[in-house]
Amino acid sequence: MTDTRESDLLDAVPDGLLIGGRWRPAAAGATLTVEDPSTGTTIKTIADAGPEDGAAALDAAVDATADWAATPARVRGEILRRAFDLLQERSEEFALLMTLEMGKPLAEARGEVTYGGEFLRWFSEEAVRVSGRYGPNPEGTGRIIVSQHPVGPCFLITPWNFPLAMATRKIAPALAAGCTVVIKPAALTPLTTLYFARLLQDAGLPDGVVNVITTSSSGAVSGPIIADPRLRKLSFTGSTPVGQKLLEQAAPGVLRTSMELGGNAPFVIFEDADLDQAVGGALAAKFRNIGQACTAANRFIVHSLVADEFARRVTAAVNDFVVGRGTESGVNIGPLVDDKAVAKAEALVQDAVSRGAEVTTGGSRIDGPGTFYEPTVLTGVAPGSDILREEIFGPVLAIATFDTEDEAVALANDTEYGLVSYVYTESLSRGQRMIERLETGMMGLNVGVVSNAAAPFGGWKMSGLGREGGAEGIHEYLQTKYTLTPA
Repeated sequence: MTDTRESDLLDAVPDGLLIGGRWRPAAAGATLTVEDPSTGTTIKTIADAGPEDGAAALDAAVDATADWAATPARVRGEILRRAFDLLQERSEEFALLMTLEMGKPLAEARGEVTYGGEFLRWFSEEAVRVSGRYGPNPEGTGRIIVSQHPVGPCFLITPWNFPLAMATRKIAPALAAGCTVVIKPAALTPLTTLYFARLLQDAGLPDGVVNVITTSSSGAVSGPIIADPRLRKLSFTGSTPVGQKLLEQAAPGVLRTSMELGGNAPFVIFEDADLDQAVGGALAAKFRNIGQACTAANRFIVHSLVADEFARRVTAAVNDFVVGRGTESGVNIGPLVDDKAVAKAEALVQDAVSRGAEVTTGGSRIDGPGTFYEPTVLTGVAPGSDILREEIFGPVLAIATFDTEDEAVALANDTEYGLVSYVYTESLSRGQRMIERLETGMMGLNVGVVSNAAAPFGGWKMSGLGREGGAEGIHEYLQTKYTLTPA
């Protein structure tokens, strides 16, 4: 059951598709339900878009493209800034909404509002800083002009685990660059994006610049949009296998693509590490968002001299965690997003134990209602265990050991993924060596959380293409033109 505050908030969330500035039902009249994973109950029924709705959304984005691209950068930036200010005013509403549809504790949802809002503020400032260059060619026969232009209509596909931040991280740079968008949020957590789209309307965003389609038939709706020659940009956050399929679909149209894909983050602790800091960083890197983050530490690679003490300390800390509905006071660990996520965590733990790992705390699913799994610590995880190869996406901290720096590097790099790594050491020279040797697009050196709107977020290898955030983020939505004029 939801209380009055929750009911009023859910009633305020639009239940239709946003196409060309108008909220409307799906053309076929289909609907989908959104559930609270902590209870398994339906909290809202919304429009379920079909291919015709996707086509209409792209039509609207295309129609709005010329006017929005011609809108002065200062005006675009001011709209994003107004959206930031409105988000601060409505921060508690957005935090509660994310907790209801995704399950994360309310304190973490508030943190996501802060993080997600920073993309609006950052790119409101970057909108006016898009620049080019001018100068003579080497021969002295002409002048070179290099200018940047909006890439065009964009299709943005966001995941379920950070419903607000993944929307703002894509929408804000697109709007700042002068692009229009169609955004498709995950069917598990679409309500935050719908509510955010209404906020953008309140901030003065013109009709058709942002269009939102919610659907339970992702492939059927996305395929025709990606195949449409008017689309010029595809941005996706999600699993690597899905990203690979989307890249195949994007190839015929030679679409600009940004892919933020899977991770398998190593968390390396050397024998000289400050263990108090390492434990704090480990808890943040592993259990933030209930472990359901692509940046979550997946493999704890700990020097054998400190592994037992590290395991003792993290086990004691995890034993103090409170599991429950995210709206309840004091809760650290909410539900996983669905039954599949619980089954995956359970299978990975069972495989590790069958290979000799020891469960020092947790290790079991929690009976419903809701989709909960105990926060878990595993020690002695053997090479070849599934949990060292697969992204856990759950509250399970798995510890393996090493003896030499070369061994630590080899273990950390032994994955097809390369999103983020974490290293704890008091040695400046060793830290520098790890920056150079670890094959990841991001790294936390003696810190457990790296995400920041002012920094370029993205990975190497199978973890994706492109960057989101930072000065680099807006360039994902710009294309370069070179012009030569006579001397």
